[in-house]
Amino acid sequence: MESNKLDLGPLQKLIDDPAISEIMVNGPKKVFVERDGKKALSDVVFSGEEDLVRTIGNFFRAVGKRVGNDIYYGDVCLEDGTRVNMIMAPVSRFGTAVTFRKFSKQIGTLQDLIANDTLTQKAADFLIACIKGKINMIFSGGTSTGKTTLLQMLSNYFAPHERVVTIEDAAELRFTQENYISMETRTPDEDGKGGVSLKDLISNSLRMAPDRIIVGEVRGEEAINMFQAMATGHSGTIGVVHGNSPKDVVARLETMVLMSGMNIPILESRKLIASAINVIVHLERVRDGSRKVTYITEVRGLDNNEILFNDLFTFRFEKMENDKVVGSLKPTIRYYPLFFQRFQKLDLLPNNIFVSD
Repeated sequence: MESNKLDLGPLQKLIDDPAISEIMVNGPKKVFVERDGKKALSDVVFSGEEDLVRTIGNFFRAVGKRVGNDIYYGDVCLEDGTRVNMIMAPVSRFGTAVTFRKFSKQIGTLQDLIANDTLTQKAADFLIACIKGKINMIFSGGTSTGKTTLLQMLSNYFAPHERVVTIEDAAELRFTQENYISMETRTPDEDGKGGVSLKDLISNSLRMAPDRIIVGEVRGEEAINMFQAMATGHSGTIGVVHGNSPKDVVARLETMVLMSGMNIPILESRKLIASAINVIVHLERVRDGSRKVTYITEVRGLDNNEILFNDLFTFRFEKMENDKVVGSLKPTIRYYPLFFQRFQKLDLLPNNIFVSD
């Protein structure tokens, strides 16, 4: 589905503007845009609520998703990677609200992210080794911090022969592997039938002979299925989780395990998480609006029944200069990661990767 084949109405000029990273529709008469990390009201308006709902409903109908009287919100993804979230009145009290998160066409490779100071070459080399070494990883951060973009760029380092299965609410990821399966959840029909959840898709993916499973956003009971995949030989599994820090992400994952309804004691859930996840890559939008990797952290295991974290790289803020954040992502390890010997055997990294320049 290409955006220029849909009737985008007054939004078309905003979609076509490469300087705009997000479009935020607060009802038919208030459309905000974000440029260079700053939000401002645009001159775009709809004729009314009906016009807005009709325009946005085109996206959902084009991919077989449904919003209406009994389903008031949902997500779809355009062919260019732009993600669209819609929440309708009366749940949205001042009219239907829509958010477009545009995929940056200026980012085409990992080197572009390095040039943007999202991460350093050494951190990138380490993450490439994690991909090639099939380390289980979590990409974390808040909304619009660049998690999906970084994962997209790192996917270029998947082995060409791998069978890759992606599982998402809205199919946002775009990989280039030939042996690549993209799966997307489905909302139930008006009779409550036909719904397909993330949990359903993760369970099914294990029977699809995957070499690598990617879960686009882990937020509930499906976490236990992802951990089971990680712990039962599906190495190289990657999940995306919202959170404020690596420790916060693990705390959220513990809660998600409890949501599974399997009555797993908290200590057992910690053991499961500590044995399944190897690395958390955390991104943030910093004060100037730029996106940066702020932590690359090893989940090292349990110590006194608490999960032990080993920060491998952390971002150190130095100062603000000309409204720009100045800082650097530096190695800060206490111990070499437990899987580092695997990297050495596969000749994936030099021994001095954690030495600061």
